Amino acid sequence: MIHDEIRSLLDAPPDGEDAPTIDAIEHTLTAGYARALALEAERWLLERTIAEVAAKLGGKSHEVEHSELTRLGQRLSAADSDLTNLRGLLSSLRSRADEVRSSVY
Repeated sequence: MIHDEIRSLLDAPPDGEDAPTIDAIEHTLTAGYARALALEAERWLLERTIAEVAAKLGGKSHEVEHSELTRLGQRLSAADSDLTNLRGLLSSLRSRADEVRSSVY
């Protein structure tokens, strides 16, 4: 999982023999940004689906639609949480990359 890869890089020593290379950091940043984009797309689709299901309710009580809305809402909440956590990790890793670059040059 990308979260684990980022944490591993952040937990590694910033310099020395066991320090990650800038290439490894950049590769993980790229994968992390790709995952963030996928989560944003998932959120957009979930929001659109929620709106469609809610529109079908039309003021009537339909147990199936309500349970689907609950499920979709839970998925949206999980995607939001995952995206927030990932953005925080990516920000920290971007800072680490900047530190590594500045120490090399």
